[in-house]
Amino acid sequence: MEKAKKSSTGVLLGAAFIMATSAIGPGFLTQTATFTGSIEGSFGFVILVSIILGITVQLNVWRVLCVSGLRGQDVANKVLPGLGYIVAFLIVAGGLVFNIGNVGGGALGFQTAFGIPEKYGYFLAGGIAIVVFLLKNAMKAVDTLTKVLGGVMILVIFIVIIIVQPPIGLAAKETIMPSAPMQEILPAILTLLGGTVGGYITFAGAHRLIDAGITKKENLPEITKSSIMGIGIATIVRIFLFLAVLGVVVETATSPATTLDPSNPAADAFLKGAGEIGYRFFGLVILCAAITSIVGCAYTSISFLKTFHKGIEKNEKWCIIAFIAVSTIVMALIGQPSTLLVLAGALNGLILPITLGVCLVASKNKRIMGEDYKHPTWLLVLGIVVVIISAYLGIQSMGSLGKLF
Repeated sequence: MEKAKKSSTGVLLGAAFIMATSAIGPGFLTQTATFTGSIEGSFGFVILVSIILGITVQLNVWRVLCVSGLRGQDVANKVLPGLGYIVAFLIVAGGLVFNIGNVGGGALGFQTAFGIPEKYGYFLAGGIAIVVFLLKNAMKAVDTLTKVLGGVMILVIFIVIIIVQPPIGLAAKETIMPSAPMQEILPAILTLLGGTVGGYITFAGAHRLIDAGITKKENLPEITKSSIMGIGIATIVRIFLFLAVLGVVVETATSPATTLDPSNPAADAFLKGAGEIGYRFFGLVILCAAITSIVGCAYTSISFLKTFHKGIEKNEKWCIIAFIAVSTIVMALIGQPSTLLVLAGALNGLILPITLGVCLVASKNKRIMGEDYKHPTWLLVLGIVVVIISAYLGIQSMGSLGKLF
């Protein structure tokens, strides 16, 4: 009994970490550094709003999926036959493109931390992720890897905070009363929302719990706890990173020549704040972020396909490995996938309002949720607000797509 409880706790924590570390990819680091560089302390307010919106998304999606015991695509098909295939296509397509970027982030991490050339770093990053899924108990290895590397990221960024000594008082004040104009704050909120709970990230932890059999109404307290832990872990990393970068930005504000390098603002912040050791630390952080994101993205993307064909479910491990291999090869062939990443951003902007909207409709369908389940009204109302906000994000993303072509 004690062993089963320990195993269940491990899965709940693993699900939280797979969601959090899927959100904490190379793009996450760059976004945080870029926005902190431009709006400084007001980014604390952006984090606060994105946390509230993110928790709303996760609580709605995890409750509906885990109580029903159905994955995202199956819920969508029950709401409207055929919709699940569209949702699965969008998520897998967006996931593949983001995974190509994650492999690139891994190569950057190897280069920054250890001086390994990028062309070798692509294959090292993809290779490590593949080895994880080749292990006998792959999912236990995924849980362990995401927990260990997530912990390393938090520890390393915390060390940089101690070195940089950011203005905590300024950050706290700006979090409640931001001084930056709203036209600069709003795009930051929209970007963070898509980057933290957009696309496959929304489903990573819930699908992990479904695979582990932690479903139905009786497990709702554990499901809720795991989803909040996931957002909490991602939030801790973002706050720590924000404080580390803010310390550098405030310190260098008097000299225009020392603004953050726009091509790699996070690495530049670590270099300016903590010297060469800080730069190497950043390499370690982005390496951990990239590898955990590759693992989380590949696992979740394939989980969207396995209910459509018995062959995919039977050979899930090999499909995940193939997904990682394709991402690695494409990254090695095309180099910086800037065009693809804009396309992925557009897809993610469109996916969130659709998937969250589907879950909100499903939450009131007794055929899906069961006769005795009641979805909290406050959660439904907040969910509708997020659908409207994320739909606006989708329209913004389509604008980016227009510029691209």
